[in-house]
Amino acid sequence: MELFPFIVGLVCAVTQQPGAAPERPRAREVGIAIGDLPTGKHNAITDVAGVKVGHATVVEGDSVRTGITVVLPHGGNLFQEKVPAAVHVGNAFGKLVGSTQVQELGNIESPIALTNTLNVWKVADALAETMLELPGNDGVKSINVVVGETNDGGLNDIRGRHLGREHLRAAFAAASDGPVAEGSVGAGTGTIAFGWKGGIGTASRVVQGHTVGVLVQTNFSGSLTIAGVPIYKKLTPRRDRSAGSAPASGEGGSCMIVVATDAPVDHRNLERLAQRALAGMARTGSSFSNGSGDYVIAFSTASVLRIRTDGSDKTGGPVLTNDATSPLFRAVIEATEEAIINSLFRASDVSSRFGAAHAIPVNEVVRLVNPR
Repeated sequence: MELFPFIVGLVCAVTQQPGAAPERPRAREVGIAIGDLPTGKHNAITDVAGVKVGHATVVEGDSVRTGITVVLPHGGNLFQEKVPAAVHVGNAFGKLVGSTQVQELGNIESPIALTNTLNVWKVADALAETMLELPGNDGVKSINVVVGETNDGGLNDIRGRHLGREHLRAAFAAASDGPVAEGSVGAGTGTIAFGWKGGIGTASRVVQGHTVGVLVQTNFSGSLTIAGVPIYKKLTPRRDRSAGSAPASGEGGSCMIVVATDAPVDHRNLERLAQRALAGMARTGSSFSNGSGDYVIAFSTASVLRIRTDGSDKTGGPVLTNDATSPLFRAVIEATEEAIINSLFRASDVSSRFGAAHAIPVNEVVRLVNPR
C-alpha cells in the first residue's frame, strides 16, 4: 500500500526559481557513455523497482538557494517493512543522521533525506514526525531516520536554516518512480562540484538480471576527469567573486551517494557494494580532502530480505554469494561515475548575493572527450 501520498494535502507551497532554465543534456545524450554495462530504462536510481525520488527546491530572494531530496526504497511503511542496508564512510567530515543504527542492525527503517548541513536536524525532526504519523505506527516509541547533507553555504543563506516540515512533505508529494530531475534541484540547488555548479545526478546499470541504481548530491573538489580525460587541464571554472565555502579545486566539499539494488544482497555485501561506489567517485577526480564528507548508503529492495516489525519476516530466501557480487561492484562503479557527471551536465547557473556557480560548458567538454 502506498502510504506517503497521504501527506499531499498537508504540503505548503515551495518557492522555486522563476523562469525555468532550458533543459541541459545528460552525458549519454551528447555521446559520452561511461563504462560498458547497459543502463536501465531511465538510467536512474528509480530503475530499481519500487524506488522513488522527490525534490523540494527553495529559491527565495537573493540569498536562499537550497532544498531537500528524498529517496524512498519502497512506497510502503518502511518502519513496518524494513530493507537491508549498509553505510560506508569515505571521509567523515559531515553528518549522516541515523548511520550508526543502520550499521549496527543492518537495515533501514525510513526514507533517506538529503539536505544542507545546518538543516540536517530540522529535516530529521520533520522526517521522524512524518514517519510517526503513518498509519500503523501509532505505538512506535523509537525510530531511526536517515538524513545526509552537503554544505551549500557558498550560494545559500545556510545559517538561516530555511527548510522545514513543509519542504520535506513537498519532496514526498513529488516523489516518483520515473525519470529523476537532476542538476540544480532539491538538495543540489546550492551545491558546487569541481568549481562548477554541481547538484543531483543519477544513473543505473543492469547486470546478470539485477539493477543497480545510484543517486548523488555533489559538492566536492578535485581535478575533474570525464571518461578518463583530464578536463581540468583545459577548462577552468569562472569565479565571479568569492562564494564563501563553496568548494573549488583544492578546497573541501562533500558527496552523498545513495545506492539501490534489487539483487538479494545482505548487509555485509551491501557495505562492500557501498565501498566500490567511492571508486566511481575517484574516477571523476575527487581529492577526498580533509574537509570532505563522503558517505555512501546502500540498500536492497529484494522482497525476500524484507524485515517486518510484526515478525513475519520474509528473510530466509536466496542471498547472493560473495563471488556473485563482483558484477554488482562493477555496476556501482560505473553508475556512480556517470551519476556525478550527470549532476554537472544537468546543472544550471545559480547565483546569489554570496556569489555565483556556473554550469560546465557541455559542448566544450564533448570536444575534449570525443575530439574529431
